[in-house]
Amino acid sequence: MNRRRFIGLGMFATMAPTLARWAQATPAATQGRTGGDVDLANLEEATIAELQAAMEEGGFTAVELVNAYLERIAAIDQDGPRLNSILEINPDALDIAQALDEERRTSGARGPLHGIPILLKDNIDTADRMHTTAGSLALMNSTPTRDAFIVQRLRDAGAVILGKTNMSEWANFRSTRSSSGWSGRGGQCKNPYILDRNPCGSSSGSGAATAANLAAGSIGTETDGSIVCPANANGVVGIKPTVGLLSRSGIIPISHNQDTAGPHGRVVADAAAILGAMVGVDPDDPATAPSAGRAYTDYTQFLDPNGLRGARIGVARQGVTGYSEETDRLFEQAIQAMRDAGAIIIDPADIPTISEIKNGPTELTVLLYDFKHDLNAYLAARNDPDVRTLADVIAFNEANADQELRWFGQELFLMAQEKGELTDPEYIEALETNHRLGRTEGIDAVLQAHQLDAIVAPTGSPAWPTDLVNGDHFLGASSSPAAIAGYPLISVPMGFAFGLPVGITFMGTAWSEPTLIRLAYAFEQATKVRRPPRFLPTLAE
Repeated sequence: MNRRRFIGLGMFATMAPTLARWAQATPAATQGRTGGDVDLANLEEATIAELQAAMEEGGFTAVELVNAYLERIAAIDQDGPRLNSILEINPDALDIAQALDEERRTSGARGPLHGIPILLKDNIDTADRMHTTAGSLALMNSTPTRDAFIVQRLRDAGAVILGKTNMSEWANFRSTRSSSGWSGRGGQCKNPYILDRNPCGSSSGSGAATAANLAAGSIGTETDGSIVCPANANGVVGIKPTVGLLSRSGIIPISHNQDTAGPHGRVVADAAAILGAMVGVDPDDPATAPSAGRAYTDYTQFLDPNGLRGARIGVARQGVTGYSEETDRLFEQAIQAMRDAGAIIIDPADIPTISEIKNGPTELTVLLYDFKHDLNAYLAARNDPDVRTLADVIAFNEANADQELRWFGQELFLMAQEKGELTDPEYIEALETNHRLGRTEGIDAVLQAHQLDAIVAPTGSPAWPTDLVNGDHFLGASSSPAAIAGYPLISVPMGFAFGLPVGITFMGTAWSEPTLIRLAYAFEQATKVRRPPRFLPTLAE
């Protein structure tokens, strides 16, 4: 195979401190800390606001901060527990940080992300010396010609793009029995809490790296569950915004109807800060046009510790509980915590279409049509001399089956390749059904019937043991109604089941991010259950 071979982060091995320095560090309390309380020796759990304050106060520079994260990556991701969450380091990261330090000295910081290191999922284009491959070996011979729209927005905000994260190859849309977090390019990503447990996906590396404090935050993407499921499994906050709040131009697609990027952060405030930096109407993505007047460049303004007081919260149970006794127990505790914080709880407030959504064929039908159409358009614009169509990707995988098809196949690719045009009646009917089930008869119906601010549900169950032979062992999730509707979700840690983090999801109607952030933040402040991972080798340890 005449392909450029990815070289890992061995170049940073000499920079690595002992693992004990990081894994055994006492997590610093974040409430009420100032920038002066944060230094490079206690980065663990430091928030973006704290890092920014410390740089403003002269505690350290962006260059020093980047170097500290590189040391941590070398110690934890490439050595020690070997999370395998990061595919590639930006070779220009230190130069970018140096330029931002000089800018801070001469003209001040651009905003809250100035000099802050951020990781990107490997399906988000960067016009630099890094690759963008969706975890696939098929795309290793080409690089994008320009940044994705959201990447340019992050750069404009002063963020340092630190590297690319591992992911479920092709965003988990290749096989029906894949292992989340596995890619042909990067191998299997691990869960930082229990290393032989799965990090979920498809934004596996984004969730795992954020949990392990390998950057200040990260960007994932979601079609159905790919931001919130890794948030659930890795004990971090994940925001899946309304489809159209963030541009998808320059992101390797599955479906223009359901795809969106979104942030992972260790706390709601971090995720909110990153989200605001990425918004904007993009002429290359018509779905962003309705965001005009509905998007905010600063979502941290909605962080209200009393935000649950008087809020009407509906509890979804049908189809999303009953999969895990421990998860259900934590969910009951979370409901009580919201009640204690002043929320008005309507229980149950089930989504009436949930069974039809989960068991019906229409979501997959739409995704198969969209994937063929959208991927072909993306590859044609990327102008890869070898891979220009879905058919080319299929052929590449077959020719390199020993590397790409060793553990599972590409049956979803084959199914998509057989689909016709987006004018086919089958596609139009399926899309109309999805919108009806997710929107008017689904989430919107429940919100209106009970006059709710949001619906809550368990994000998912505790992480399962990684199984490359048999694939994933999902026990239930709550993302699909919002996925087919194109509506927002926020997953926040709600506790631990047998040492594994579990999250709660806040969902609402289109453009309700301010409300969901307010509620999620208030819940986080009322419960404060997040704790950093210990990198245990197995559950029995």
